[in-house]
Amino acid sequence: MGKKLKVLLIEPFHSGSHKAWAEGLKKHSSHDISIVYHPGSFWRWRLRGSAVTLAEETQEVVIEKGAPDVVLASGMMDLAAWLGFTKRFIGAPPVVLYQHENQLTYPVPAGESSDNSMKFVNWKNMVAADQVWFNSNFHRSNLLDALPELLMNVPDMSHTHRLDEVIEKTYVLPVGVELSEIKSLQDPQNPPLILWNHRWEYDKVPEAFIASLKQLNEEGSQFTFAVTGANTPQEAKKIQATFGKLSKDLVSSGFIDRNEYVDLINRTDIVVSSAIHEFFGISIVEALAAGAVPVLPKRLSYPEIVPKQWHDFAFYTDGGMTARLREILNDLKSWKNSVVGLDESMRRFDWNTVIDDYDDSLERVFENFS
Repeated sequence: MGKKLKVLLIEPFHSGSHKAWAEGLKKHSSHDISIVYHPGSFWRWRLRGSAVTLAEETQEVVIEKGAPDVVLASGMMDLAAWLGFTKRFIGAPPVVLYQHENQLTYPVPAGESSDNSMKFVNWKNMVAADQVWFNSNFHRSNLLDALPELLMNVPDMSHTHRLDEVIEKTYVLPVGVELSEIKSLQDPQNPPLILWNHRWEYDKVPEAFIASLKQLNEEGSQFTFAVTGANTPQEAKKIQATFGKLSKDLVSSGFIDRNEYVDLINRTDIVVSSAIHEFFGISIVEALAAGAVPVLPKRLSYPEIVPKQWHDFAFYTDGGMTARLREILNDLKSWKNSVVGLDESMRRFDWNTVIDDYDDSLERVFENFS
């Protein structure tokens, strides 16, 4: 390791996976990480307006600690505006943009239209940064493929001449995941425990998961299940309305603290996704590290997270989630044997493994752009 750097991490949406990433980096890095953040709410306002208030909070940190050596900015903000608001007190440190998600390819709910102004914030951020880091190859390709259409759909003065320059400064650096507390489950639960550990929102398609469980229950399959994460049903009336007679088999619902979550993960037999959006997938990595059998769509970032040797056992084709769950429930032990080693492959995302890449990358940015 070279110089210990002062790194200013800007996180405008400090909750969920964003918060886990920021705090994980601060905890594990050999550099001095200072986090300036806003709560994880009102994401549209964060993109449009957080640059002003983040700049004010940045000034307080600079007064206390001095100017940073490197700025690492999470993408749900107007980075170009933030740089303008901080130019008189922050100096000229190299700036890295970390893309957790983007507005160009994020699926829009039915009945809503996309907002090109926020898509152009994403683009201008990429132009303003010295480097752009993506959480997966899928996300990088997904966004870069969408940029030409955005840049050509303007009245004049197209930015397309800057596209190659932006592409050249993009890299992939996966999110680090806290896996040290997660232990691989050896013996199946009886009945098997199925886990849904995603945000309960339209882009994760929870309705498909519930429909599958209801069908399997009607067929006589035996299982328990848990749903955890933001917006998952918590109140008794909402749980009953959502799951009906399945409620008797529900062992956990709603957001739970880390210790409870780790205990649940460590008891999970099967983890399910029917998402139409996933740029990385921390929750899936966690469950697979615990030895869960994956029931995942063969799309998005999942084929990148799951090494190719397990693809036949991890993925279902469109409409095949129920059939795959049925097969696994009928012979869980054999399916667990089929994914032996998949749990250990997830350790490549452990913070203890990826932190060297982060620290080395921050040092290279400092050396190359200071």
